[in-house]
Amino acid sequence: MGEYPSFFGWDLILLLILTRYAVVAGIFFFIYYVWKKRAWTFQKIQSRFPQSIDYQREVGYSLLTILIFTAIGYVVFFSPLRSHTLAYRNISDYGVGYFIASVGLMLLLHDTYFYWTHRAMHHPSVYKWLHKVHHLSTNPSPWAAYAFHPLEAVVEAGIVVLIVFVMPAHPMAVSFFLLIMMVYNVYGHLGYELYPKGFSKSNIGKWINTSVNHNQHHQFFRGNYGLYFLWWDRWMGTIRTDYDSTFEKIKAQSNS
Repeated sequence: MGEYPSFFGWDLILLLILTRYAVVAGIFFFIYYVWKKRAWTFQKIQSRFPQSIDYQREVGYSLLTILIFTAIGYVVFFSPLRSHTLAYRNISDYGVGYFIASVGLMLLLHDTYFYWTHRAMHHPSVYKWLHKVHHLSTNPSPWAAYAFHPLEAVVEAGIVVLIVFVMPAHPMAVSFFLLIMMVYNVYGHLGYELYPKGFSKSNIGKWINTSVNHNQHHQFFRGNYGLYFLWWDRWMGTIRTDYDSTFEKIKAQSNS
């Protein structure tokens, strides 16, 4: 499979993950919580804003998460374990078509992985040890995207481990997948709904997760466990019954 260039290592992984978090969360935070805060307050899903201590907690736990993600990423792609995975170096080994399709496959796999691990972490026997930290953000901001207890961070990073053991995965494809994940994760914790009125009931929109949907999860702790899509929530009956009406209510106040 060959060796990666010598400049790859834990420091580059750390820089990539930290930059991805800081830039994506930072841009959304600046727009919605600083620049347009007063002008767009009426559009906010929960009218109140988090306090400074909430932002500090979210960033603090996110930095711990980034360190854990870095360690696991290094082990997966740059330690001797790599030779036992399906990770590959040259895009030409599987072609550009597979490279592009693999990103979509990763998203589908991650959505299933996330739904079931997320739902499992809400079980009373493990909730306080794994998931409670993330739910301290009952009114999340973009900085909450990585605000996990260290044990939950390990669970969340498990998707990368799973990917490289079940499908051929190029590190760059994994990076694209993780960038999409970061953007959608930040959107889910944004506190504002970006999709248009009527989206949640449309033929496509009813299967797509929204910021309203995940915000409800943070408010009420039960239901709405999905990440990118809503099919698992709908198939398993875990979507909140007031989701569609809440979505329309939020969009009505946005359009008023």
